[in-house]
Amino acid sequence: MTDTLRNGMSRDEMERAAVLDGSKRSPNMPPKDAATLIIMDGEGPSAKILMGRRHDGHKFMPGLFVFPGGRVDSHDGSVPAARELHPVVEDKIFSNLRAKPSRRRARALGLAAIRETYEEAGLLLGEKGGGFAAQHPDWQAFSDLGVTPTLDPLRLVARAITPPGRTRRFDAWFFVTQASHIAHRLEQRPTDELQDLHWLTIESALQLELPVITVTVLKDLETRLLKDPTLKPTSSLPFYHLKGKNFLRDLI
Repeated sequence: MTDTLRNGMSRDEMERAAVLDGSKRSPNMPPKDAATLIIMDGEGPSAKILMGRRHDGHKFMPGLFVFPGGRVDSHDGSVPAARELHPVVEDKIFSNLRAKPSRRRARALGLAAIRETYEEAGLLLGEKGGGFAAQHPDWQAFSDLGVTPTLDPLRLVARAITPPGRTRRFDAWFFVTQASHIAHRLEQRPTDELQDLHWLTIESALQLELPVITVTVLKDLETRLLKDPTLKPTSSLPFYHLKGKNFLRDLI
């Protein structure tokens, strides 16, 4: 696909039109904490990544290809893990959280990425054993299959806040992990939020119909892998947000 979508507008034009259209309708809606996970099979720019197409019936980004992910649920921060976030990753999140930062919120982002990947892609990330006991129905499959979530393989590659004016706003943190982090693969996914799951090179993924931020994150990831193929936790990550009428790219 080219950058021109079905309605004849480019991705960038659609994103900017949505911002202008919604700016007077819901200008003060605070963004919700959210997490997205890029699973890589291999190392470097030639690695394949997992993407899925959002169901055509969704009101939010129907038919576009995305990574598994979604908003943080209230219980995510209390879910036990066999190993916690790498200290540098946790500190980076904690130091940049909006109002009322906490270590619980920081780890909740990583756990939300793991939970959403299970729900949308049928992949359980963690390690076998450990006697994990689910404290919420959303995590029951982990208990049933003997998988304990692990957070330490997660690395950060980007953060993006949905511009004001949208009916749905997210403060989304983009994590990356290796496919070796997958402890179990379900034959049938728990939800139909994502269809047409595919393992693709970044080059191939960029030919799909993608949200603007997904294109941006993929290009950033491709560039970073050339210089930092192991995705060191100490590396800086881009933070995309709108200030006034300007889209900014800061480093954190």
